[in-house]
Amino acid sequence: VTDITYIRPHEGWLYLAVVVDLFSRKIIGWSMQSRMTKDIVLNALLMAVWRRNPQKQVLVHSDQGSQYTSHEWQSFLKSHGLEGSMSRRGNCHDNAVAESFFQLLKRERIKKKIYGKREEARSVIFDYIEMFYNSKRRHGSSNQ
Repeated sequence: VTDITYIRPHEGWLYLAVVVDLFSRKIIGWSMQSRMTKDIVLNALLMAVWRRNPQKQVLVHSDQGSQYTSHEWQSFLKSHGLEGSMSRRGNCHDNAVAESFFQLLKRERIKKKIYGKREEARSVIFDYIEMFYNSKRRHGSSNQ
């Protein structure tokens, strides 16, 4: 499952795209940029493919945002043997796992502090994903 959220430091918007493994509930790919373009989702998916190196076809679920309907996204899926799936229009419940991660991130890290610069927020988000969420935080549905 993949999705995008935004964080607003004083310096301006910071967008975060993630790819969540539905089995482990871990973030296997992520990318942050100051603009919400197709590159942010492609970079997150590239990280996920690099980390997992899937040997058989994998389903990648997203919403119907322009980043996920782009020719480049569709080409990337095809060239890496991935199958795309999209939520029903306007239904955030189809992407509940990613939305749940974003809610935890914002509740546990983002809302506790106002960040001045994007780089400060980026550092905190990196630490949350790689040093806490993926390695220490229990993931209830998978008992990990």
